[in-house]
Amino acid sequence: MIKKSVLALFTLTILASCVSPKVYKELEAKYADLKQENKKLSTENEDLLNAKNTAENELNQIQAAYDEAVTDRDKLQADYNATKSKYDNLKASYNALEKNSSASIAANSRKNRELLAQLEAKEQALTNENARLEKLKKELEERSNRVAELENVIASKDAAMTALKDAISKALTDFEGKGLTVEQRDGKVYVSMENKLLFSSGSWAVGTEGKRAVKQLGSVLGNNPDIAVLIEGHTDNEPYKGSGQLSGNWDLSTKRATAIVNILRENTSIVPENLTAAGRGEFAPIASNDTAAGKAKNRRIEVILTPKLDELSKLLNDN
Repeated sequence: MIKKSVLALFTLTILASCVSPKVYKELEAKYADLKQENKKLSTENEDLLNAKNTAENELNQIQAAYDEAVTDRDKLQADYNATKSKYDNLKASYNALEKNSSASIAANSRKNRELLAQLEAKEQALTNENARLEKLKKELEERSNRVAELENVIASKDAAMTALKDAISKALTDFEGKGLTVEQRDGKVYVSMENKLLFSSGSWAVGTEGKRAVKQLGSVLGNNPDIAVLIEGHTDNEPYKGSGQLSGNWDLSTKRATAIVNILRENTSIVPENLTAAGRGEFAPIASNDTAAGKAKNRRIEVILTPKLDELSKLLNDN
């Protein structure tokens, strides 16, 4: 974290020395917004996973308590049955002895009262255990329903993202083999476009073929207003050697991400609030920078599509 802060401070210092104060402040504000958005998304994802794990742990605990209560109830039932059998036998013995001896009658009467007291205590304990069992059963059902609801919402989101991935793959069929891939991971859809499809070297102006690809992607996103769209720009580790408006790879990657956002915004069906542009520079490679092929893969735009989890958050808060 300290290294990242120092690097960010160093980058801002370089930016401050290369651009006007106004541009510097704008870049600084964008950086802060992007950093905050990334932190927010990470926190939401972690909170939802923790909530699901907590619900499952609570379900397991209640299931264990329920099983223990069933065992205790069965044991009490057996004790009750055994005590009742003893009582019935003594009752029969009492009836037989009643004709023979008043002393025997008194002794059996006392033992009868003791057994009746024991029987009543067993009945009360059994009643209490049944009540506890019913309470645990109700809690178990409620927890099971909550976990089922959470799983249904997550499954629904996953199904929606799968459908979105399929729609994007279909819309971008023309660009297969041209540095474009569509993948689904961890509940998100990742659309990766190598720079050879989008930009000339050192430029952030999108070419004709790249614009066509981005617009076709936008046609799908316009039909999915509940999807958050993060556009990340990436470079290889070669230092930027140009001059003018750019201060380095991080600046270049940010401008390229913003260029993609601007093309998507031409589609009025896309909600602007759903769009976020971010520059990652050379710091998130997907291949080795030791080869030309690896560097080509690292020079890319990644469009990360995330479902909005308002429904899941409401479900967690309601419970």
